[in-house]
Amino acid sequence: MKLVTMLAALFLAIAVPLRAAEEESLAERTLKQLVERQKELLAEAAKDKSQLDEDSFRTQMERICEGYEVLLRENPKMAVGYASYGYLLSKLGQDKQSVTILLKANELDPDQPLVKNQIGNYLAEQGQPRDALPYYLAAIKLAPKEPLYHYQLGTLLHEASDDFLKSGEWKREALDRAMHGAFRQAAELAPDRLEFTYRYAESFYDLATPDWDGALKVWSTLEEKAPTPLERETMRLQAANVLIKQGKPDHARAVLAAVTEPTLQAQKQKLVAQLLPLANK
Repeated sequence: MKLVTMLAALFLAIAVPLRAAEEESLAERTLKQLVERQKELLAEAAKDKSQLDEDSFRTQMERICEGYEVLLRENPKMAVGYASYGYLLSKLGQDKQSVTILLKANELDPDQPLVKNQIGNYLAEQGQPRDALPYYLAAIKLAPKEPLYHYQLGTLLHEASDDFLKSGEWKREALDRAMHGAFRQAAELAPDRLEFTYRYAESFYDLATPDWDGALKVWSTLEEKAPTPLERETMRLQAANVLIKQGKPDHARAVLAAVTEPTLQAQKQKLVAQLLPLANK
């Protein structure tokens, strides 16, 4: 299972809390330099992949990895060093090597939320959601105000809902409540992050017993906050969809009439088609 990771949030999470410069050890200074360099390179790669010199990028990353290997060989109990190196390897697609390093970091210091989250990601992507869950929960316990961790918990519970229900450890109502609550937490912690607020609004559709009135309020709030006409009309389409599910065709038609963006017409017509059977009711 591939879970969404927010690069910017993880950059922030790997910032190593070091002491004042005059008190830093050589190992701490080295780690700080490695972290800053990897952040720069990953940011550059994410900014414009079409302009990326892959050979140069690979060479520079290899040098950083070599730097980590030397650092950790000389400082085998440096938990934050293992954490940063494991994170980097995950970004380079070296998942097995990454989780080995991260497990070592977790062994040395079990109070690193990023480490817990990354191990959870690996287990989820390997099709082991029930094993991933405790790591996500531990990350949230250690960093309850990090929206990404709540978002990933909600994603895990939704995407692996069959696994959790088949285990007998969850009932549908409890699973729905936990999933929906996780997305709500992410949205509340980061109200300006559309990927979190939009997914929270979408999660009403995932409930066995949806709260359509609640969903309509959330979509309306998102429409009010949307910065562009396209985004506002996207929220209107969602509101119209909810109104159709509530059996309110007249209200839905009024909302759909306000959707005029050309790129949204195909989606609009699908909803209009759903209104036809309701015309004579």
